[in-house]
Amino acid sequence: MRMSAIMNKINITLPGLLLCLAMTGTTQAERLKDISSVAGIRDNPLIGYGLVVGLDGTGDKTAFTIQSLRSMLGKLGVTVPSNVDLKSKNVAAVSLHATLPPFSKPGQTIDVTVSSIGEAKSLRGGTLLMSPLKGADGNVYAIAQGNVIVGGFGVTGTDGSSITVNVPSVGRIPGGASVERIVPTTFTDSNFIEFRLNQGDFTTAHRVLQAINNKFGADTAYALDSTSIRVRAPIDVSQKVAYLSELENLEVSPADSAAKIIVNSRTGTIIIGKHVTVAPAAVTHGSLTVTITERAQVSQPNALSEGETVVVPQSQLEVQQENKRMFKFAPGISLDEIVKAINQVGAAPGDLVAILEALKEAGALRANLIVI
Repeated sequence: MRMSAIMNKINITLPGLLLCLAMTGTTQAERLKDISSVAGIRDNPLIGYGLVVGLDGTGDKTAFTIQSLRSMLGKLGVTVPSNVDLKSKNVAAVSLHATLPPFSKPGQTIDVTVSSIGEAKSLRGGTLLMSPLKGADGNVYAIAQGNVIVGGFGVTGTDGSSITVNVPSVGRIPGGASVERIVPTTFTDSNFIEFRLNQGDFTTAHRVLQAINNKFGADTAYALDSTSIRVRAPIDVSQKVAYLSELENLEVSPADSAAKIIVNSRTGTIIIGKHVTVAPAAVTHGSLTVTITERAQVSQPNALSEGETVVVPQSQLEVQQENKRMFKFAPGISLDEIVKAINQVGAAPGDLVAILEALKEAGALRANLIVI
């Protein structure tokens, strides 16, 4: 898709654009824990299915909800005849999802999000019955149950009118799941720790291993690639925890990213990196405005002429051509100079992207033009 077509959707002003420019100065040092994560130490998503009961007539009557209700009652020793039609509007089928933090132990609690998967209008006032939460391997890692807290509400009148605030069909149960199983990890078994950079970069990886080796001695750390740095560590768990505490608080100066220009076609945001430069180029900017005005002229016949009154349309066309100055980019021009030059000719954000696209096609733009 060409950038000119995409920019038809962008309506932000150039002053607003300047707030989005990435013109940071010297890169500041950051803690290793802020730019990386430790391999094998991560959250694990959990998912489940359950029933929310006790609703005030806002539940659903879908087939799978009735089937789940029959199955639950059967497990509790209640036999529902097959010819009995369960019409309870106080029950809703819901999907459950939660995040299991690393090193979670049985007995600890985690928050649960409850979402209606049927036609239930609201989960307000409902209670989730005991439901298992499974991991990607199919094993049960937590059991969820509790009262659902809903941040929205919905009201429907007898005439069909309704008012809805937020999303009443989704709720939360703080601490609503109890952990039942430990997720296996290699943290306590291996004699090394591996850091994974959030953004892969060879320069940053080299700076990280230099900082570690300068702190703990030569050959303590070595890079596997642009993302992974492996560090030798003690096998004793208590020593490893203290060692990791020192490692993650080391300060490292991340390398500057490659020169990029990012255009978000949905929000109209344009971000220009500080390393964007251009080769020698000349640009001219102008606009052609065509205005068509329709006026209706009434033709009135003379008295006693037996004529008819008619409306005659008249069109007036006006064409305006704005004369804009041509400006020239010198070799290696910086971001500040690019913006200043484009501002001088009064370019709008759409014109700015058109200029940048033309510079890219001409081979004068020293940056990657990315549309997201």
